[in-house]
Amino acid sequence: MGRSGDLKAEIRACRLCADRFAATATAHDPRPVVWFRPSARILIAGQAPGARVQESGRPFADASGDRLRDWLGLDASAFYDKNRVAVVPMGFCFPGYNDKGSDLPPPALCHRTWHHRVMAQLPRVDLTVLVGAHAQRFHLGVKTPVNDLVRGWRDHAPQLFPLPHPSWRNTGWLKKNPWFEAELLPDLRARVKEVLK
Repeated sequence: MGRSGDLKAEIRACRLCADRFAATATAHDPRPVVWFRPSARILIAGQAPGARVQESGRPFADASGDRLRDWLGLDASAFYDKNRVAVVPMGFCFPGYNDKGSDLPPPALCHRTWHHRVMAQLPRVDLTVLVGAHAQRFHLGVKTPVNDLVRGWRDHAPQLFPLPHPSWRNTGWLKKNPWFEAELLPDLRARVKEVLK
């Protein structure tokens, strides 16, 4: 097993947040979802796996993933090709729900422990897609609101594309911001094609 394999095995075995997850409303065990190889050309940087991803072990294996793949112009086989697309969330495990049924934020301990090591093993990434506030803060080093970052996407393209989370909760935002589908998505899809050709 090479360095990448060693690191992935370490992350899969991680139980640093076991007590934290046991204390959530979902009282679940850690299950790190690890999806990267050093050959990847596109990095999808997200927040954390959801409950369905926790069960399946596949990132974005839910309705949000369907929307994200549409935004990228990728079918499932291309999206799940680890040799070309890496999915590295800010927390590798489902963080659980609070007592109101909302997703908890990814534990900072996770990205402090693993992210610099993972990024060092992704030398061929030409496009980073930043999905949501947690990923945008980490990768851009700013606390700018998601809406402002997405509106200013041209400031970061073509290497980085900040996106809102593809959750159904953002359907209203998408309707109020038609420029997202009319302007940003065509450029993003063209860049994805260019990087993967």
